[in-house]
Amino acid sequence: MKISTKGRYGLTIMMELAAKFGEGPISLKSIAEKNNLSEHYLEQLIAPLRNAGLVKSVRGAYGGYILSKEPDTISSGDVIRILEGPISPVDFTEEDDPAKRDLWLRIRDSIAGVLDSTTLSDLIHFKGADKLDNYMFYI
Repeated sequence: MKISTKGRYGLTIMMELAAKFGEGPISLKSIAEKNNLSEHYLEQLIAPLRNAGLVKSVRGAYGGYILSKEPDTISSGDVIRILEGPISPVDFTEEDDPAKRDLWLRIRDSIAGVLDSTTLSDLIHFKGADKLDNYMFYI
């Protein structure tokens, strides 16, 4: 399964809103400028997130978008499923070999487990350098 720009940019929007949670609405223009993305494209992505109830729009001169829930209650899986659809590495039918079907199901469940256990709060507080220091790479 390859996550498209819809999923990646959608997570970017949600992380920006999570980082400013409780500070008032954030405009898509500011998110687009900060992340060097197309504001028009972000407008297309925000609609399904709003329709799903993850974000609320605030009208007015100082309007924009806010999360409708706490960042630690919204998983990356929620966002990806809304923008990308069901999580599945391949399309398979009941006629597929049972061993292969089991493999695809385990892969799907592993991906879903990671996405569903990673909240927006986890993403905005991620300390990447600390995690990478535990690995030794040899060439």
